[in-house]
Amino acid sequence: MAAFDQLVTFLYVADLERAASFYSEVLGLELALDQGQCRIYRVTPTAFVGLCHGPERAGESDGVMVTLVTDEVDEAFARAAASGAAVDRTPGYNQRFDIYQAIVRDPDGNRIEIQQFRDPDWRRPASG
Repeated sequence: MAAFDQLVTFLYVADLERAASFYSEVLGLELALDQGQCRIYRVTPTAFVGLCHGPERAGESDGVMVTLVTDEVDEAFARAAASGAAVDRTPGYNQRFDIYQAIVRDPDGNRIEIQQFRDPDWRRPASG
């Protein structure tokens, strides 16, 4: 099996500046690399979300959801909702998966889940 070092999830957006503002200012993600047509934001030391200007492909993501795991679900949700993000699910407990979650949409309609695992078997990464 290949040994992977990092994960980058790319999303197509219609307006790169608008999307970049949401991911940096609202979600608080750090810009790791600006490639001009794409911007890559750090989520963890080895996980990233990339935004690529692609108006012809933006909004084609109903089968995709980016999940950001945090113990601050309510706070992150409040910032997103206050920014005008569409809300699919307000914060609440999901018994089926033993998680506490909220789901919002970024400016291009991509689903962003803000989640806290409650399952004691979840193997939280060691903080560095």
